[in-house]
Amino acid sequence: MIENTGFSSCTLTYDMNTCFEKLTDEELHLFEKNKLEVSYKKGETICKQGAFASHMTFICKGLVRLYLEDEVNTLTLQLVPSGGIIGLTSLTKNSNVFHYSAMAYQDTIAQHLDINMFRHLIENNAAFATEITNVLCESTLQTYGRFFSFMHKQSFGRMADTLLCIANRIFNSMEFDLPLNRKELADLTGLSQESVIRILKKFKDEDLIEIEGKTYRINDDKKLNEISQHG
Repeated sequence: MIENTGFSSCTLTYDMNTCFEKLTDEELHLFEKNKLEVSYKKGETICKQGAFASHMTFICKGLVRLYLEDEVNTLTLQLVPSGGIIGLTSLTKNSNVFHYSAMAYQDTIAQHLDINMFRHLIENNAAFATEITNVLCESTLQTYGRFFSFMHKQSFGRMADTLLCIANRIFNSMEFDLPLNRKELADLTGLSQESVIRILKKFKDEDLIEIEGKTYRINDDKKLNEISQHG
């Protein structure tokens, strides 16, 4: 398995469980008292851009899409797999809303965490605050990478980058069941559906990947990495 050495831009590598390990027993008890577990079906909205942010959302199981939207357009920011969290940008005291929307890409189990409790933990536990800072820094770098990919990579490079990112950072496997349809994959890569279909066919014809239904298998990650870097 090869980790793309370029700007893999679909998701982060952090796991919030690492942050929670920094909590004391008393803080963990507070954490348990102030969480609510909710199940979401594929396609359900988890939070809405501009809505009041009373909580953070930890993804226990599933896959979530974060995106910006206006009356006409949407822009996918990142995918959030199990172990990820939604809402960190709402932590500042001057911010009371979600700055993006989140939708379940597949059936998802999430825990809603009271935002004031979360702020209390950051203010009173330096080790926990450091881990949260690390997450925010990685998120910033991911945003830079996504912007770079959209601005400077051609369509084949974007698709190769996305496939490698999904394989390495979400499923940790060169074979995976992708819960995204062609339109959702187009949104993620910033391409048209027609371009996505054409590029995937080209990759299949060159035996770089195999696709059977929703199952994707990467046969040549080295070549895909080269395309990601130079395509």
